[in-house]
Amino acid sequence: MDPEIFQKHLKKLYQINKGKVVITNEVVQFSQNHSEPLHSVQKELIEYTNTKFENNSYMLTDCNQNQFFTLLLKVLNAKKVIDVGVYTGLSSLSFALALPEDGKVIGLDICKDYEECCHHYWKKANVDHKIELVIDNAKNSLQNLIDNGESGTFDFIFIDADKYSYDCYYELSLKLIRKGGIIAFDNVLFFGATTIDQNSTKPEHQIFFGCPPFQSMVDSLILLNEKIAKDERVYKTMLPLSDGITLVTKK
Repeated sequence: MDPEIFQKHLKKLYQINKGKVVITNEVVQFSQNHSEPLHSVQKELIEYTNTKFENNSYMLTDCNQNQFFTLLLKVLNAKKVIDVGVYTGLSSLSFALALPEDGKVIGLDICKDYEECCHHYWKKANVDHKIELVIDNAKNSLQNLIDNGESGTFDFIFIDADKYSYDCYYELSLKLIRKGGIIAFDNVLFFGATTIDQNSTKPEHQIFFGCPPFQSMVDSLILLNEKIAKDERVYKTMLPLSDGITLVTKK
């Protein structure tokens, strides 16, 4: 191999998107196919949700995220997890599958509509005994855990619920997570809306400004992103995975 030819070739490649891979649907699928395989029940639940609840299927935790979180839980040797925002139960199912037999997932949701679906698939995967589903306002549920003396005992907390309440969930989770544990926030990029100038007049950006409830969620997430970025209490990283995730751990 001629080193000079090789270096010239690398330089040409670097000039394309500065050497970074463009994340297309094909790249996402490739990465999924080369990560830890999903459990058969995870696949069934994804298919069921996409069919039965088609209008809300975008609320499912992304496959890449499930695979990533599974690895994180293994590295953490996690036994206690909180899942804020359960929906049809995929994230709680994924966490329970990754935990040891004596592990525990506390799933928090305010909606009862998907409760039957959750229990059906958790039982089908033989992990229903690891999951406790609490139907209530998540703020109350998190505070109850603190009041019951469980501060500093959780290994992993996943927040994927009411965007307006992310900051409150953050503060409560900081009390509940152990030193060395991880808090993960989903949707921190929110379709890319949190990354753009909120005063932009570009035509391609106007879709983000046409819906006041959506804009209000964006505003809440922008405030949270800025708060975490400046928060001296934690180490943090934001990853452009799926709709954006932020991971924090206490100093």
